[in-house]
Amino acid sequence: MSERDEFGAFLIGFIVGGLTGAVSALLMAPQSGAETRTQIREKAIELKDKASESVEEAYAQAEAAAVEARTRFDELAQVTKQRADELQQKGKVIMDDQRTKLGDAMQPKASEEDKPAEA
Repeated sequence: MSERDEFGAFLIGFIVGGLTGAVSALLMAPQSGAETRTQIREKAIELKDKASESVEEAYAQAEAAAVEARTRFDELAQVTKQRADELQQKGKVIMDDQRTKLGDAMQPKASEEDKPAEA
């Protein structure tokens, strides 16, 4: 988020600085009004083209960042799913072991049943 704010501030500063420099240079030049207006028009078109290029570059960077974020998200989701599956399998094994132990504990031992009752 911070990079986008910094780039936006840079872009605005670039445009404002370019316009200020162009206007001040043209106003200080010893030319007629018609020539000055023509130069202002040409500089405005040039700055508009540069701004368009900067916007296109920013858009391309944003698209690349979105693709990278989606890729990282997919990788993280896959790792998380694998880990959950592993934990589920371990839980099943532990549960089966406990059921077996509980079943063994609930069954009477054969040696106790086979013994004759002593009187």
